[in-house]
Parts: sequence; C-alpha cells; structure tokens
Amino acid sequence: MVPIESRITILRHQKVILDTALAELYGVPVKRLNQQVHRNRERFPSDFMFQITPREFADLRLQFATSKKKRGGRRSLPYAFNEHGAIMAATVLNSEQAVQMSVFVVRAFVRLRQMLAANIEFAARIEELEKHLETHDSTIQEIINVVRKLMNPRPGRRSKIGFALPPAQTG
Repeated sequence: MVPIESRITILRHQKVILDTALAELYGVPVKRLNQQVHRNRERFPSDFMFQITPREFADLRLQFATSKKKRGGRRSLPYAFNEHGAIMAATVLNSEQAVQMSVFVVRAFVRLRQMLAANIEFAARIEELEKHLETHDSTIQEIINVVRKLMNPRPGRRSKIGFALPPAQTG
C-alpha cells in the first residue's frame, strides 16, 4: 500500500487529499464517496473540501501522470479534502474500514504538519547562523587588516626599540 503522506498534496495553500485517493483508502468506489458527500453537503463546507479547477486538474495530471479523459479517465473534476473534510467523509461513509482509516489519515496530516514545522524551525536556525557568519566575517576581516598592517610597517616611521638613556650632564 502506498503511504498516505504521498497521497497528500498542496493545492490553494492547503494540504489536501483527492477523492480518488480517499475513496481507495476508505475502501469504497469514488462514485459512492462523492454520492455521500453530495447527500450530506451541509457537513462539507468550503473550508473542508472544494472541487478543483480544470487548470489544477491538468497540473495534477501532469504531476502524477494519470490517465487521459479519452482513455476512460474521470469525466468530472475531482474533489480535494483537507484534514477535516477527510474525517467528515469517514463519518458519512459509515464503513468500518473508513472509520479505521480516518485515524491513519489524521495521523498522516499531523506528521506532515510536524515535518513542516521542523522545516520552518530549521530554516530559521540557518538564517540565524548566516547572520552570525556575517558578523564573524567582518570581525575576521578587521583582524586580517590589523595583521597586514603589523606585517607591513610604513618605512620611515619606525620607532626605536629599547630604552633611551638620558643625556649626560656635565658639571
């Protein structure tokens, strides 16, 4: 079985799972899933699911290399369910497999959220290190400039090394 995380994609800045993948996970035909969604439309507000646009569908078809419409593929645009919509779909299907798989779907969304948070934290730490490197680079450059000045003293301005004796007094 394909990992659930690989079936979750990002559309419209949301992590979603398409109706085909959700129906497969829940062990029902896509047609039955969509029928139940339409019969229980009040349970699926726009922030739980949406129907993708033809452009998004074309992009996904290219990304996942799905079948073409002429060769027995879909005749309608798929629905995309976010985490809440995927859980709600399990409740309207009422199959034992749907209820069990909804737990796995929720965990997959949670794992993706944790991975995203870890990536954001990692990016912030890299940015912090870059800032430190910039300050260190300027400090190192200052040290190099001072060392160069010490290595190449200006001629004619050398000071004598040692102690100077006071002028002798005659008496």
